[in-house]
Amino acid sequence: MRSAWVWIAGMGALLMAPAAMARVCAVSIDSTDQMTFSSREIKLAADCSEVNLTLRHTGKLAATAMGHNWVLTRTADYQAVAMVGMRGTLADSYVPKADPRVLAHTKVIGGGQSTTLRFPTTLLRKGGDYTFFCSFPGHFAMMKGKLTFG
Repeated sequence: MRSAWVWIAGMGALLMAPAAMARVCAVSIDSTDQMTFSSREIKLAADCSEVNLTLRHTGKLAATAMGHNWVLTRTADYQAVAMVGMRGTLADSYVPKADPRVLAHTKVIGGGQSTTLRFPTTLLRKGGDYTFFCSFPGHFAMMKGKLTFG
């Protein structure tokens, strides 16, 4: 009987191991009315299994005038995705719908607002080349940065 309980406990520990190994990495980035992000680089540790990203708009202007979002793509896809997004709408956060090149994105927010996004790092390759940017029309050339994983 004792060996059965030891076996059950051991199996329970094995089942819990993946959850125990999961690591959520928190990232915060600010955006401003001057079309800037507070950081031009985000580094994620190799053991991050998920990212919890918070975008804050520290400015005062409304989303319709100076809205910002945070979009992540492979660097090779960044400009093409940004150009398609510019033809979008505020309701779609200027992000092409169901586009597989978009790895993660927040909604567009205005001054004084914040939004949080959670995404898995299974979308990323360690050492890959990634760019984050704001897809609000005209912002992507200035509001961009590099994301490094691993």
